[in-house]
Amino acid sequence: MTVSFCSLPDPEAVGIRAASIVIGRSKIARDSKGRFTVAVSGGSTPLRLFELLGATFRKDIEWGRTEIFWVDERCVPPDHKDSNYKGAHDALLSRVDIPPENVHRIKGEISPEEGAREYEKELLRCFGGTGLPEFDLVILGVGEDGHTASLFPDAPSLSEGKRVAIPVYVEKLQSWRITLTLPVLNNAVTVLFLVTGRKKAGIVKEILGNGKKSPEYPASLIQPVSGEATWLLDSEASFRLKGMFRD
Repeated sequence: MTVSFCSLPDPEAVGIRAASIVIGRSKIARDSKGRFTVAVSGGSTPLRLFELLGATFRKDIEWGRTEIFWVDERCVPPDHKDSNYKGAHDALLSRVDIPPENVHRIKGEISPEEGAREYEKELLRCFGGTGLPEFDLVILGVGEDGHTASLFPDAPSLSEGKRVAIPVYVEKLQSWRITLTLPVLNNAVTVLFLVTGRKKAGIVKEILGNGKKSPEYPASLIQPVSGEATWLLDSEASFRLKGMFRD
């Protein structure tokens, strides 16, 4: 596993650097495999990346050979304001010429268990066989509590070793979600963390500054087995890590 860290001036710079990484990984995957598979996250941080890919850099990716998946989804309809799919659709998918069959959303509108099972079947269909899917790129964020995807601190879901996607009930949010499991995330060729804002500085310090790897901080458990992990942080998220990062 290779880990790299980069501190950038602001969220816009994070979005631009992330876009360049997505474009680079897409070209490598396209040339070596014929297609590019990427699993994206929800939340506010990746939205600027989506907007850039859907506008400024729209022509830099061959969308006909790009397959879009999600690392997790809230159990809401696809047109709900909290839907991770809707966020990506509005900012990116509606703006590029990607075939509908290349968009593999998680069905949050059906029961959590059924949604997870259907997503598992779709992943196995797309990647073939019964082994773990190997995404070319997984884009993740980090919550203030250290969660990533919908894997929350000290949750039983962190020990799931057989399933590809599972339903999870988030007690503090009193809501259901569907998420990819740790083995799948750690099987990716590249994992890209996007972290912005001063509110994330504390958890960034715990994970990156203190090197803590614990179920208390699920994001710390993202360690690609044979791939690489890249952390892009803005100055607000990384201000407690002065001297650690390259430009």
